[in-house]
Amino acid sequence: MRLVVAGSVDDGKSTLVGRLLHDTKSILADQYDALEHVSRNRGADGFDLALLTDGLRAEREQGITIDVAYRYFATPRRSFVLADTPGHVQYTRNTVTGASTADAAVILVDVRNGVSVQTRRHAAVMSLLRVPHVVFAVNKMDAVEWDQARFDEVVADVRRVAKRVGLDQIEVVPVSALTGEGVAAPGPDWVEGPTLLSLLEQLPARRSLTDEALRFAVQLVLRPRTDDHPDYRGLAGRVGSGTVRVGDEVVAQPSGLRSTVAAIDGPRGEQAEATAGQSVTLRLADELDVARGEVLSSAQDQAGVVRVIEGVLCWLSEDAGRDRQRVLVKVGTRVTRGLIGPVEERWHVDDQRWDRDAAPLELNDIGRVTIQLADPVAVDGYAQHRHTGGFLVIDPDSGVTLAAGMAGGHLGEPQLMI
Repeated sequence: MRLVVAGSVDDGKSTLVGRLLHDTKSILADQYDALEHVSRNRGADGFDLALLTDGLRAEREQGITIDVAYRYFATPRRSFVLADTPGHVQYTRNTVTGASTADAAVILVDVRNGVSVQTRRHAAVMSLLRVPHVVFAVNKMDAVEWDQARFDEVVADVRRVAKRVGLDQIEVVPVSALTGEGVAAPGPDWVEGPTLLSLLEQLPARRSLTDEALRFAVQLVLRPRTDDHPDYRGLAGRVGSGTVRVGDEVVAQPSGLRSTVAAIDGPRGEQAEATAGQSVTLRLADELDVARGEVLSSAQDQAGVVRVIEGVLCWLSEDAGRDRQRVLVKVGTRVTRGLIGPVEERWHVDDQRWDRDAAPLELNDIGRVTIQLADPVAVDGYAQHRHTGGFLVIDPDSGVTLAAGMAGGHLGEPQLMI
């Protein structure tokens, strides 16, 4: 399970991640000794768990998380890939990066401060990115002596926030990352339900990508022209979802050309089929003009082909967007020129509602826009296929990523369609 941890500054994210690593015995002895030495030099009374994820020197000096820190841990029931994301507003774009592939999210809330602006922003991001499972961990319960009444107040606020952004299925658990109560160790008697770690072990797994429709983005056309293979033509790429088998009929999009799969070449030679996550080369029965940027779909369930993308953008650049700004749009392996239309609606984090605000998008803003494309692209609604429903908006001059986009988009209301 891919897990992302988010929350406001000083809510205890890095300490919680360190607690998970510590209590699952996922720390090497020499690493523990080295960080214990650093903790003493910083004047800490004991082992500073946050140092297990705050790896950059700037992070340790400031006592904050700046970059996304990835760690791995496992329990007897499940393995985890964990992303600890920054809490500062200016680094919300890193949270988008960490959550874009997550199967579950843990959003921390300081019980003393309750729901913050960042809590609302992170809840909106998890909803937009369609993270299947969201758990709110009400942290620092030891600071209020595990006051049940205060916990209940925070839970009520959390559920209101979740409902406004369209998160219907959430879990709320009380924890103390510092002491470990509620994380792996049980909390007081009044706490009902499993600990955070037990809950993460029990969450249903995401529906396998293998069960979804075939989406194969062509990365490269292989034409070696050697004596052994004078007529070899293969389409190399990664199976984003679904399964492709020899003999299957496929459609290349956006060109619409059809053929059948004659052979599949994998790392160890020919194979009968390839499933989601595998990088292979497909050989088609017909000589088709299919190049990088095309998406192979099953003939029965094809991706949509559009020249206009209507969706939601999370603006990641410090430079504000402009109406009719010329950009590059990257959808899968295809990059094409685009023109951003005016902002149709903006998500107001404080009020948790869409507002008809046409002002340019600025750093960390979320807005609905329409992007005109120079060429047709194969796109799915993000709610149906995360791999072919997401896209990037890029500055054509500097190559800087300006925004992350979700085709269709969803936040606080039914899914919009392309």
